[in-house]
Amino acid sequence: MNLATKPFPEMKVCFERMKIRHVREVLSIETAVFPFPWEHASFVSCVANDYECWVMNDQSDAVVGYFIVMKVVDEAHLLTFAIRGDAQGQGLGRILLEKVIAVARGIGMDSVFLEVRDTNQRARDLYSHLNFIEIGRRKNYYPAGGNTREDAIMMRLPL
Repeated sequence: MNLATKPFPEMKVCFERMKIRHVREVLSIETAVFPFPWEHASFVSCVANDYECWVMNDQSDAVVGYFIVMKVVDEAHLLTFAIRGDAQGQGLGRILLEKVIAVARGIGMDSVFLEVRDTNQRARDLYSHLNFIEIGRRKNYYPAGGNTREDAIMMRLPL
């Protein structure tokens, strides 16, 4: 997929900080799009501990995407990032990732860091398109099917 020519969606979206009331909807997306999703308590903990937790809503105020960033000294660590399955492929991932970058800049971070599954080529392409650079690999980082493990690709965007 050529992300540079992918049109932005007709859908209008807005952002707001994630609140506890969003967690059920966020968890629904998380469990639908990830083979090994976070648990409810993890989202609640991030919201309660003032991580940079954001949701992206559509015109009907339904959550179509979200992300959580943890501040680590001068680096924004992107912990989770997802677009609802039926909203994927419309350019919303790019919009959401641009919000991640804007939030990181707004809180004075020098870079954004993330890990992504080696096999998640769609996400890797998005990150690369927005100038994230591969900086390393974590062997056997993610659980995978059949009681195996999968490598994580580490990526960073200097701000």
